[in-house]
Amino acid sequence: MTIPISHYTGEERSKRIFAIVGASSGNLVEWFDFYVYAFCAIYFAPAFFPSDNPTVQLVNTAGVFAAGFLMRPIGGWIFGRVADRHGRKNSMMISVLMMCFGSLLIACLPTYKDIGVWAPVLLLLARLLQGLSVGGEYGTTATYMSEVALKGQRGFFASFQYVTLIGGQLLAVSLVVVLQQFLNEDELRAYGWRIPFVVGAAAALISLLLRRSLKETSSKEMRENKDAGSIAALFRDHKAAFITVLGYTAGGSLIFYTFTTYMQKYLVNTAGLHAKTASYIMTGALFLYMCMQPLFGMLADKIGRRNSMLWFGGLGALCTVPILLTLKSISSPFLAFVLITLALAIVSFYTSISGLVKAEMFPPEVRALGVGLAYAVANAIFGGSAEYVALSLKAQGMENVFYWYVTVMMAVAFLFSLRLPKQPAYLHHDL
Repeated sequence: MTIPISHYTGEERSKRIFAIVGASSGNLVEWFDFYVYAFCAIYFAPAFFPSDNPTVQLVNTAGVFAAGFLMRPIGGWIFGRVADRHGRKNSMMISVLMMCFGSLLIACLPTYKDIGVWAPVLLLLARLLQGLSVGGEYGTTATYMSEVALKGQRGFFASFQYVTLIGGQLLAVSLVVVLQQFLNEDELRAYGWRIPFVVGAAAALISLLLRRSLKETSSKEMRENKDAGSIAALFRDHKAAFITVLGYTAGGSLIFYTFTTYMQKYLVNTAGLHAKTASYIMTGALFLYMCMQPLFGMLADKIGRRNSMLWFGGLGALCTVPILLTLKSISSPFLAFVLITLALAIVSFYTSISGLVKAEMFPPEVRALGVGLAYAVANAIFGGSAEYVALSLKAQGMENVFYWYVTVMMAVAFLFSLRLPKQPAYLHHDL
């Protein structure tokens, strides 16, 4: 039953909206820093992985990208425990500081020509640090935003987690587009790729100031609960919820990264479009994708979160192969833009409410841990490896296998979405 908006006083409503803005702005900076790597990879890959084969260079940079995801489960566990035992606010502040340091490190790294094999090693270490940070960011931010969202409009307000997550991607690719206008190819490969990492590190410090003003949503009693942040309690009492979240997040993460970070490389490396054209296409598609999130969040408030998830899994399984096959041989930038936007609309059924759906599966004392760890594990295995798997299969002449791999995982997401309760077990009683 929808709770009327008048349930809140004007002052409380304003405070909650400000909290959503504050938390999501920090989320934007975190994801900008993380995605800058993906969008700049085509320029800095030769500096760290010398090779005559562009695909091999991209495979290596994608491998480092995937390695960052492997740290996410550790980040999800550490920061989830911090959030449940010491507060959501503290966890979010620590994670954005860590991201700042990782970005600054990449911006200052010497290349392979300067220090040999130590260059890719240090690049890997910086990405592992960023992966640890982002592993903790998602679960804590999803938990915080779900807890402060207005009842009856939780789908709408919680969707702003992905508005800012996609906004981070959009700003990253937009900055690359701007740099492409002022710097030529050689300048971008020589030093231009470092500029976005410097911008990201500076923005992270601004985010830290915003997050300091946030109000804590967890109570002292909750934080002192003996089960707070306990991984033993999570698997003892909430194993089924954890497995369900793991199941649909696997497909959600895979298709999300397929049509966002990997798609720019796909348009260049497979469809044969120019790098600038691919950047323009992805900038426009990501902008529309960002704008879709509140709309799909409102839709979920009307039709129910479970139904949105079922539409996501079903349409994803049916449409992935036709869309990717068409894009493979496409020559029209406009048609490519339309197809990618269509794919992202399907993904929006999931991304607009993903954090909220996960948060509703766990009680407050293990919520950040449950959301963060389940998401991070699925993301590390399926999301982080998307580019690496796709490029590796392409190098072996089996690129079409990747399309069916995504399709199968979407079918899995549909099946796990059937396990979702028609009414959320938790969160609707909180706050």
